[in-house]
Order: sequence, then structure tokens, then C-alpha cells
Amino acid sequence: MAIAEQFAGLNMGQLIGGPLNAAADASITLARGTANFINEVGFDRNGKIRTASFGFSRRSLNDDKTSNLESLNVDIPLLAVVPIPNLQIDEVNVIFDMEVKQSEKSEKSLDMGASLSGSLNFGLFKVSITGSVSAHESNTRSSDNSAKYHVDVRATNHGTPEGLARVLDMIAAGLSPALVDSELRDENGKALPESAKAKAEKLKALRTEISGIESRRDAAQRMLDDHIQILRTIAGEQLNVYKALSAQSLQKENVDRDAVSAAFSEVDTSWNGFLSRIADQIRLAADSDKKGDEAVSLLSLKAFKENGAEAYGNSEAKYAAFVAAQDRALESCMSLKKLDESLLLKRSEYNTAIAQAA
Repeated sequence: MAIAEQFAGLNMGQLIGGPLNAAADASITLARGTANFINEVGFDRNGKIRTASFGFSRRSLNDDKTSNLESLNVDIPLLAVVPIPNLQIDEVNVIFDMEVKQSEKSEKSLDMGASLSGSLNFGLFKVSITGSVSAHESNTRSSDNSAKYHVDVRATNHGTPEGLARVLDMIAAGLSPALVDSELRDENGKALPESAKAKAEKLKALRTEISGIESRRDAAQRMLDDHIQILRTIAGEQLNVYKALSAQSLQKENVDRDAVSAAFSEVDTSWNGFLSRIADQIRLAADSDKKGDEAVSLLSLKAFKENGAEAYGNSEAKYAAFVAAQDRALESCMSLKKLDESLLLKRSEYNTAIAQAA
């Protein structure tokens, strides 16, 4: 058989495509398995996240030489605790080797031994001759066929899918232990005598009040910072408007360029001064208990005009937005000021109680 005929019965498409199609089907099955695991383990029948509840205790020391023995509980998504099967096929290798060896040898020989008999006369001598004639022929043919077909598939666990990991991170960012119970103890963690327990309970109540005021104060500070940032943005936009008007004025003919430059310089100084000290300016206006136009006048802001700078007023395009942002910032600043006063009084009360308990 010719060497080319050795391959005639092989379907290379099936040899190579078969394992690849099987690997693709396996990948779909593996992905479906991961999705089923997430749905069945991670969520209940109502679509709510399954959680694992952990309870623990901690002890913290107080200023009055007592301690709080607190019982806390935290619920963690089950998917963040258990390993998630996420097998994926990384590599498929299809190796097909076929080796054909064929050799042929032919030999033919003729042996002249002379199968003859006779005699020759050479004068006084007579010679007898005998011999044989033989023919020899040999043929040798050999062939060796060998084939190797090897499919290598490698799959690894890729861990938590990226999208799910981001969701779990967002959930984890909002998790915090919930206080279940808190019990006052002495500094060594032992039960307090009744005589000391009443004083300790009063101090504990004061600490709770102080913590609540501090939380509200932090929220008020964040709100004030947000309003100040909005006010800063509007002020920056207003200054850019004046810069553009100044540039347009300088390009006009028959204009007093020195007056224009002096007017813009005055405007630029007032707005940049406001932007650099905006928090102090808002606090000053809040202390004066003024709002709207009255508060704006305290800021000494200037509006650009070709013939000179004038007080910033309601004829300007961004004035209404500026006043609204200013008033919101003033309200936040006044709320923050009241909370600071309440916090100062409550801390003073707590320090007095500490001194009396000593």
C-alpha cells in the first residue's frame, strides 16, 4: 500500500474538532455548576442573601475605672465564607502523531558452478570436467506503522468571579457588628457592687449621649463641607465669567485699558480672597446671624464693570445660585455650631461626674 493511502481513512476534523467541542461543552457545564452553586448556597427561596451569624464578646475600659462587657453579633454573607467552585478549562492540547515506515529489498544471483561433464584431450593428457549451474533469487519487504493520539485538558479553579467579588466587597463595606447587650463590670471584668453600679450607669448614659452628639456633629460637618464645595464651584465659575468679560473689554477700541485692568484686579482680589478663606467667611456670616443679601455684603465681593468694580449684587447671572448655596452653607454652619456647644456642655457634665465618682 502506498504511504499516502495510510491516511485515507482518517477524519482529521473529527480527530481535532471532537476534543475541542467536548471541551467547549464542558466549559458550559462548569459555568452552569458555578451559577447553580451561587444561587442555591448564596440565596434563599425569596432571593435574600443567606448569611452566617457570628456572635462574640469584647471588653472596653471606661474613664471611671469600669469596663463594658459587650455582646455583639454580625451577619456575614455565606458566599463570603465558603469557597466557590469556579473550574475553568485553561488549555486543551490535541496531539496526533502517525509514523509510517516501509522498506523493500530484492536480491537475485546466478551461481556458475557448471553442471557439465566431458573430457578434453591435450596431446598426451586427457582432462575430465564436471560442474553445476544454479540460480538464486531472494526478495525482502518490511513495513512498520505506528500512531499516537493524545488529548490533554487542564482546568483550574479561578476562585470567586470578579463581579461577585465586587458585590461582596460592597456588602462587606456596609457590615458592622450589632450591639446585642452591654453590661458594666469593674476594671478586672468582675461584677460591680450595687453602690458603685448606679454611678457607673449614670456615666454610661452620659457617654452614650456624648457619642450620639459626636455622630450628629460629624454628619453636620460633612454636610457643611459639601455646601462649601458647591459654593466654591459657583464662585470659581463667576470669577471665570469676569475674566472673559475683562478680556473682551480689552479687545475693544477706544476703551480705557488701565481702568479695565484696575477693575478686574479689584474683582479678582475679592473673589480669590473669598475662595482662599471660604470656611472662615461662612463662619463669620453665621456668627453675625445674617442671610441672603446681607450675608453677601459681608463677603465684600465685587462685580466687574468696564468703568470700574462695584458690589456683587442680584443683577449678576449667578447671583441667585450663589445666595442659595450660601444660605445652605450658613444653615449647616449654625447647626454645627449648636452641636459644638451641646458637645462642650455634655463633656463638661461628664468630667464633673467623673470627678465626683473618684
